[in-house]
Amino acid sequence: QVQLVESGGGLVQAGGSLRLSCAASGRTFSNCAMAWFRQAPGKEREFVAAISWINDNLYYADSVKGRFTISRDNAKNTVYLQMNSLKPEDTAVYYCAADPFGMGSTAIVEYDYWGQGTQVTVSS
Repeated sequence: QVQLVESGGGLVQAGGSLRLSCAASGRTFSNCAMAWFRQAPGKEREFVAAISWINDNLYYADSVKGRFTISRDNAKNTVYLQMNSLKPEDTAVYYCAADPFGMGSTAIVEYDYWGQGTQVTVSS
């Protein structure tokens, strides 16, 4: 089992920045691929970014490439999502997810563990 708790969401103006954190507990965090997904009202949950458990390979959705950065600190059992140049269309609930021994898939079904989500609202 992996327990995930997100934090760092909030209200920000367009063009601003936020850093989301996801603290993990339970099984070995360093053996898990970690990802961020988001879900806007009335829309399906979508992939944002992922980092593999080995070699720290990074993957991004085209919509956030160049603006968002995913990183992990295995000593702190934490994964981060630095979000810059935020746009109103980035408004969503952001979820952290873990995939034991995963390589950073973009598919929701690959992730076994999920956090409760944190709200990000970008005003225009």
